[in-house]
Amino acid sequence: MPGRLPPRLTCAFVALLVAPSSHSQSKVVVNEPSAFPSPETLSYSVEWRLILAGDARLSLEPRKWGEKTEWESKLEVESGGLVSKLYKIDDKYQVAMEDQFCTTATNLDAVDGKRHHEVKVTYDYSRRKASYEEHDLVKNISKTAETEIPGCVTDILGALYKLRTLRLEPGQSAQIPVSDGKKSVSARVEAQEREQIKTKVGTFNTVRYEAFVFNGVLFARKAQLQMWLSDDARSLPVQIRARMSFPVGSITFTLDKAEHP
Repeated sequence: MPGRLPPRLTCAFVALLVAPSSHSQSKVVVNEPSAFPSPETLSYSVEWRLILAGDARLSLEPRKWGEKTEWESKLEVESGGLVSKLYKIDDKYQVAMEDQFCTTATNLDAVDGKRHHEVKVTYDYSRRKASYEEHDLVKNISKTAETEIPGCVTDILGALYKLRTLRLEPGQSAQIPVSDGKKSVSARVEAQEREQIKTKVGTFNTVRYEAFVFNGVLFARKAQLQMWLSDDARSLPVQIRARMSFPVGSITFTLDKAEHP
């Protein structure tokens, strides 16, 4: 299949990252609005080149350590249908974060086509270092890297959570420290326009954001990353879209279901 998607991009969509049941039967389930952050499980349909290509599931749960609150997030992306026959994706990504969504550890177990590898990143704030370990479980090859980090940094998924707490108004922007374990940058995020997003399951009032993490900032690939967050206290990621050059094209994640235990 042309244009293999690197696993880190799959995670970024929030990269992002699936054999749907009947999409016409899907519906958004949102309990009483809860201000973010709060426990949640979000389900998405994934569209690639106008083809319904799969499903993604994103969860966030608090972890209490005495008086300290930490967060654990899990992202699962699975290809399905025709796309899965051409190029199977089965990625599982876990993130541990401190109270302000400073990332402390990430773990990616990714099956992408014939590749199967695991990536672990540990963020050591006492040393101000992030340590990267990648293991190719097919070729039995490993590589490591290390980069300096500030006193609080996010991975690409943690950056989405951090953005949701900022609630920027259109025209405003922010800088968010982001690292993938091999590189650490200050990524700019812009709140651009208020838009209504119509889906097969409802219409949402949103603010459209653009995150500048591609084009050599954090990821070398040329791409545009946009996110539509609900314009309310929940700041739900209603839609996420990455536009890449040929042969990959656009990948869009659209919210199908939101659960708030």
